[in-house]
Amino acid sequence: MFKKKENTPENTPENKPAAEETEKIQDAGAEKSEEATAVELSAEDKLKAELAELQAKYLYLQAEYQNFRKRSVRDIADARSYTIASTLVPFLSVVDYLGMAQSAMEQSDNLEALKQGMNMIIGEFDKALDELGVKRMKTAGEKFDPALHDAVGYEKSENIPEGQIIREWSGGFMLGEKLLRPARVLVSSGNAPEATDDNADKKEE
Repeated sequence: MFKKKENTPENTPENKPAAEETEKIQDAGAEKSEEATAVELSAEDKLKAELAELQAKYLYLQAEYQNFRKRSVRDIADARSYTIASTLVPFLSVVDYLGMAQSAMEQSDNLEALKQGMNMIIGEFDKALDELGVKRMKTAGEKFDPALHDAVGYEKSENIPEGQIIREWSGGFMLGEKLLRPARVLVSSGNAPEATDDNADKKEE
């Protein structure tokens, strides 16, 4: 009625320890596989955390950069406004004097008073330039320098040597060592010799 259990190679007494050992090896392999999976998951979580941290740092740096750009634009605008204001303030008194001169011209024919007023205005203007460190060049009688002067023409002169400035058409200005505007001047061509008879004969030919 009951069948006798046959001894297979796996369940024979001599093979039983080997089968148990195989199972243990399989169980150990499974445990190691689970541990490896856990390690992989742990490494992945660590990478995700590091990525999230780097992204947060990137966003922070981007925000800081935008704030820096805004501050820079504001600082440049403030510096420009300050420069304009500090430049214009010394000339406000000049504007006042010009207004008074205009009123005086409309109400008086006293040329001497108008002349004095004009001299006062020029004096205030020069004072304002001096406060800004701007100096007017001295030109008349000076040697022509193409780095500082702009020659508008040359004129023969018996008294002023060749290459010297005869007179100034418009003033030149310096800010320290920096040239703001070259002076426009008339330059002497010297006392050119009169044409000799030989030269005259050549011209006639």
